[in-house]
Amino acid sequence: MNDRASESHQARAAALYAEGNELRRQQRWGEAMNAYEQAAALDPDSPAVHARQMLVQIMEFYNKDQYNP
Repeated sequence: MNDRASESHQARAAALYAEGNELRRQQRWGEAMNAYEQAAALDPDSPAVHARQMLVQIMEFYNKDQYNP
């Protein structure tokens, strides 16, 4: 992948990470998880990877009835 494509993926990943954060604040858990997963797929070094892991732990602890991986 060239640098320009890489920068484009990183920019899109950053936008998806920010979107996931906003969705999480709104307690739209599934949509937040999807945004984090898309961001992580585009940029494995994205903070979305860690955010997704934290959201999984939160869902497993607080929302067992709503979470079904």
